[in-house]
Amino acid sequence: MLKLNSSIVMIGTLLAFGSGMAISAEPETQKQIDDLKAAIPKFAIPMREVGDRFQDMGFAVKGGNWALAAYMSKYMNGAMNPARLTKPDEYKVWQDFYTNTFAATNKAIQAKDAKAFDAAYTAVIKDCNGCHASMGYGFIKVVKQAAPSDQGIDYKVKSEPGDVPK
Repeated sequence: MLKLNSSIVMIGTLLAFGSGMAISAEPETQKQIDDLKAAIPKFAIPMREVGDRFQDMGFAVKGGNWALAAYMSKYMNGAMNPARLTKPDEYKVWQDFYTNTFAATNKAIQAKDAKAFDAAYTAVIKDCNGCHASMGYGFIKVVKQAAPSDQGIDYKVKSEPGDVPK
C-alpha cells in the first residue's frame, strides 16, 4: 500500500511539475511566435515586389513573352503571402483585388490578347490608385513605367502563357 501511495504521489508530483513547465514555457513560446511574426514583412515590402512584377508584366506582354507575363502575375500574388499573417485585414483586400479586379488581366494573358491586356492593365492602375487613396496611402500613385523594373530580363522571348511550371 505504501508503495502504491508513493507511486501516486510521485506521479502527481511529476504531473504538477510537468504542467508547471508547460505553463511557464507557454509565454516563451508565444514570445517566439510574436518575434517571428514581427520579422516577417508586413505589407509594404511585399507590395514593392508586386509593383515591380506588375510593371514587368506589361513589358512582357509588349514583347510577346506571355509566359513571363503569367509568371509575373503568379508570383506577384504569391509575394503577398506574408501579409496573411502580418496584416490579415489588408490581405483580404489584396485577395479580393487579385481574385476579382485583376482577373481580367490574367484572362487577357491566358488568351494572349494584348489589346484586352492593355485595357485591363490600365484599369488595374486606376483601381490600385483608388485603393491606395482609400487606405490613406494616396501619396503612392502607380504609373506606367517607361522601362521595366528588372533590366536583366529579355522581355521579347516568344512564349506561351502555359509554359510556366506549376
